[in-house]
Amino acid sequence: MYEIQTNAKGSRQMFVTDENLKTIERYGLFQQLVDSSGIIDEMVLEKLRLNVRALIEAEPDKADLVDLCQGVLFHDNMKAFGLNQLVKLYVNWLKTHQEIEQANILKE
Repeated sequence: MYEIQTNAKGSRQMFVTDENLKTIERYGLFQQLVDSSGIIDEMVLEKLRLNVRALIEAEPDKADLVDLCQGVLFHDNMKAFGLNQLVKLYVNWLKTHQEIEQANILKE
């Protein structure tokens, strides 16, 4: 489990699980989410929320997406700053996750 800050003061935090990060990876939720400016603002957060809602409507039995929504994306503390921290966590997690997978492949 990982803890991210959701505001600049550091007075609000949120917990993110490996399962949440795997769900983000599985559905490619961060792919082409941010435009060329690289700025994550409230519009980007709303775009992500709308994308996830559409996925859930298309396949309502996806419990992993519902868990991600309840625990992270629609959490009361999730704002643009928190999404920025989540993206940074995801990038670091993905890099570490891929390195572990490659090490496991080499062991076999």
